[in-house]
Amino acid sequence: MDALSTSVLNVGCNQRYAREMRVESRIRYQGYSSMPEYPKGVSSDEEKNMQESETKALFSVIGMTCSACAGSVEKAIKRLPGIKEVAVDVLKDRTQVIFSPSSVNEETIRQTIEDIGFKATLIEETANEKCIWVCRIRIVGMACTSCSGAVESVLKLVPGVQRAQVALATGEAEVKCDHKLLSCKELLQAIDDIGFEAIIVGTGESRNKIQLKVDGLCNENNVQMIVSSLEGQPGIQDIQVEAELHKVSISYLADVTGPRNFIRVIESTGSGQFKATIFPERGGRGTHKQEEIIQHYNSLLWSLVFSIPVFLTSMIFMYIPVLKDGLDMKIVNMLSIGEVLRWALSTPVQFIIGRRFYAGSYKALRNGSPNMDVLVALGTNAAYFYSVYSVLRAASSPNFKSTDFFETSSMLISFILLGKYLEVLAKGKTCQAITKLMDLAPETAILLTLDDEGNVTKEEEIESQLIQKNDVIKIIPGAKVACDGFVIRGESNVNESMITGEPRPVIKRKGDAVIGGTFNENGVLHIRATKVGSESALSQIVRLVESAQMAKAPVQKFADRISKFFVPLVVFLSFSTWLAWFLAGKLNAYPKSLIPSSMDSFQLALQFGISVMVIACPCALGLATPTAVMVGTGVGASQGVLIKGGQALESAHKVECIVFDKTGTLTIGKPMVVETRLLKSMALREFYEMVAAVEVNSEHPLAKAIVEYAKKFREEEESNVWPEVKQFESITGQGVMAVVRNREVIVGNKRLMLKKNVAIPVSAENFLEETEGFAQTGILVSIDHELVGVVAISDPVKPAAQEVISILTSMQIKSILVTGDNWGTAHAVAKEVGIGTVIAEAKPEVKAEKVKDLQALNFVVAMVGDGINDSPALVAADIGMAIGAGTDIAIEAADIVLMKSNLEDVITAIDLSRYTFRRICLNYIWALAYNLIAIPVAAGALFPSTGICLPPWVAGAAMAASSLTVVCCSLLLKNYRRPKKLDALELQGLTVE
Repeated sequence: MDALSTSVLNVGCNQRYAREMRVESRIRYQGYSSMPEYPKGVSSDEEKNMQESETKALFSVIGMTCSACAGSVEKAIKRLPGIKEVAVDVLKDRTQVIFSPSSVNEETIRQTIEDIGFKATLIEETANEKCIWVCRIRIVGMACTSCSGAVESVLKLVPGVQRAQVALATGEAEVKCDHKLLSCKELLQAIDDIGFEAIIVGTGESRNKIQLKVDGLCNENNVQMIVSSLEGQPGIQDIQVEAELHKVSISYLADVTGPRNFIRVIESTGSGQFKATIFPERGGRGTHKQEEIIQHYNSLLWSLVFSIPVFLTSMIFMYIPVLKDGLDMKIVNMLSIGEVLRWALSTPVQFIIGRRFYAGSYKALRNGSPNMDVLVALGTNAAYFYSVYSVLRAASSPNFKSTDFFETSSMLISFILLGKYLEVLAKGKTCQAITKLMDLAPETAILLTLDDEGNVTKEEEIESQLIQKNDVIKIIPGAKVACDGFVIRGESNVNESMITGEPRPVIKRKGDAVIGGTFNENGVLHIRATKVGSESALSQIVRLVESAQMAKAPVQKFADRISKFFVPLVVFLSFSTWLAWFLAGKLNAYPKSLIPSSMDSFQLALQFGISVMVIACPCALGLATPTAVMVGTGVGASQGVLIKGGQALESAHKVECIVFDKTGTLTIGKPMVVETRLLKSMALREFYEMVAAVEVNSEHPLAKAIVEYAKKFREEEESNVWPEVKQFESITGQGVMAVVRNREVIVGNKRLMLKKNVAIPVSAENFLEETEGFAQTGILVSIDHELVGVVAISDPVKPAAQEVISILTSMQIKSILVTGDNWGTAHAVAKEVGIGTVIAEAKPEVKAEKVKDLQALNFVVAMVGDGINDSPALVAADIGMAIGAGTDIAIEAADIVLMKSNLEDVITAIDLSRYTFRRICLNYIWALAYNLIAIPVAAGALFPSTGICLPPWVAGAAMAASSLTVVCCSLLLKNYRRPKKLDALELQGLTVE
């Protein structure tokens, strides 16, 4: 698991397509058959002509809202003939395409982009790049999807905004904008103009940022003094001062400087008059949620204080003779004490406690997006003002017997506030995944000062936010690791389950990498910090989960479409219900005996109309998908499966075919020399001296295995310098060659030897066949054009691979092996794990083409890989899954990252997706069924035959309960357990640590 600390560094939904994937240049390792090569018969001159015929085009693509959109664009373009490379920058709304003009042209590419729903324009590259950053904003006051849609629409209209996403479930917006064209204040003002409160949560993309509290800031001169001192420091990118808060925000490059330097500079400025500390965090995610819960609780409490007496006087006390007589006493004409009392108690509920519904209605109507607040305000106003009319008429008439609905308006507001309070409590639990991740970081750390000989001269406890790169940190038993780094002294077992999901502690020794937030169990470790602040693995994971929860799943579009016309339709139905019952009463269309004794036909019709208005619930539909996605991605993260958003979470349940890479995916990924067959008389030491001298210049895994094995013959020597080589050359996909000690050494596969006219004796041919039969790779070595030996290298199959393939087969998912290795080794591995379809000696583009071929057969395809040469296929697939210990570019290209690097997590990811999608469907079924059944019942459909009717306050309680039910249904996802078959594999000891 040590590779994890480097594998998650560039994981982020927004960064996934932002980086140009220079696949062709980055996959050219020096190596063997597992690396790409040009087709047979293509000469070097032809290769050069092929490269010269490539053309690069840059398109402006408008309308991309998330990485899912960028993925759609990339996949659509890659399905065209002649496409060499596609790089989609979702942050800049640009797409760069390298293609063969003989097969496709710019207009075809542009039209392809527009065919999938985006506006595309061919542009020329300019030197002046925009200053793009991402701003995260918390928005207070959103009630349903209509509110979030209104905010999102307004943000998109702000000049300089390129993308805006608003998540109702988290109450946050993520805005990608050009910092040169607008500031965060303009974004806040745009949100404030439509009636919502906005708070900046974070800004910037890749910079580290620290906020310091500076005591002693008294005037503008102090501010200028501090800013001037800080600006002279290297690595500082931005300084913002809020003098009234004594707050200084500094953005900086972590490779160059750090927060302790800033504190030292500030405190040394002005003769020591300033004191700097970490600014206390306020308004964080947890704090905001707690404040929101308290606010809803207080509103509910005060509402009940007034509403319960109203309910008692109208519903309970009327059946107690003594109390009834007192309440029925007349004050003026027919106006009774009870009516005045109910009027006085319900008015604060209606206009003070319920003012949030008026404010919400005003905002919604002003923006042209009516929401639930409009329904509540209309319903309660109808009940309240009719009651006021009834009371005033009773006071002015000696004969009019009034009937009021004050209990309807006050109890309706109370029940809705109760539902909102319970909903906020439940929604807070959906964010627990991020909260738990953020809580993993320790508050303090022990900083060590070392002398030139490495001895500790000083220990100092500092806040963990003050750790800088290359600091030496002491981790005592029972403490959390404060930052990412590597061990320089000590040995201990470290529990990484909170990050990777791996339950067993991992032993850490000198040179091993450690991850911030993990738990040191029994030994003392000295670590050197390598990644701090926003660069740490923990920060990257938090950012990934936040982005995943922000991104909308495609199925969410269903609720968004409904929400646009839901409220107007409900208002129309409510008015129609009132009118129908009112006319029916005037025309005597139903028996008068059905009307309750305390009402007339108008009041009965009004009750039905109000009930229809308040029972309809758009919130349940709006919460159905985002709450499930939030909980699902959080559950995945806790089990070591990082899912990049709702698109990936939804699509994974449809997977019908999985394409597996071999090395590092089905195999452990750590090749080792298992046998050496010398064909000429020479010492093994001399043989490996010559071979290692050449291979040490290669980055190929097989080359590293040979070099590592060769070191065994030099254990007694202090020098690790190999013989000097000249004229080194790497032949892509075949091997390497060089001159060592004036002798030409060629190391590679059979194709390379034949190409160089090196004769291969029968004994070598037989040995190669034997190695391939044992799923090993045979490397041939020639010296001065004479074959002198064969090296057999083995990469063992992961223990659980066979069982994983078997389980996938039982899930009706087809498995295919696509590898760059030779056919013999590929077939041997496939046979061992139980895969029937094999494609060997495949270049990266061949892997991607195979994925496209399967998609053309209407398969939903997932690709599982770990290497740079897997990235084209990972992007081309409907779902790309990257092994956590793989390369950064593979992880960037993937939709799902398997952090534990365990193959069985492929099953966990698919099973979790299926489980989550079933929950989303269940949420929608409930939300739709509720509205389809509740609205007719509230409209009085059952009243003529059964006498059943829903008072408005009961209808309001039902509406509040519907939203709460959806959120609680999503929370049940937290009980997800991976398939029992996988637990059985772990008990058998087949999982890989």
